[in-house]
Amino acid sequence: MCLGVPGRVVETPDSSDEMRMARVEFAGIQRRVCLACVPEVQAGDFVIVHAGFAISRIDPHEAERVFSYLREIGEAEGWADEVRG
Repeated sequence: MCLGVPGRVVETPDSSDEMRMARVEFAGIQRRVCLACVPEVQAGDFVIVHAGFAISRIDPHEAERVFSYLREIGEAEGWADEVRG
């Protein structure tokens, strides 16, 4: 079973590299994520990330729904502000 985690794209550097990278925030923690599978993503978008790759873009309402589920199980303290921020 694979787990994809939602995150908010903080920064997408202007680059023509094939392996476009971005900074993505997960509950206040930022990580570099590859955007090769979702080249249309821009700063402010929400993405599902698996193993360091953004695998799909999701809308803010869907992201909030996932954060809500995570809060219910106690795994996402503080994540709600990511969607509203």
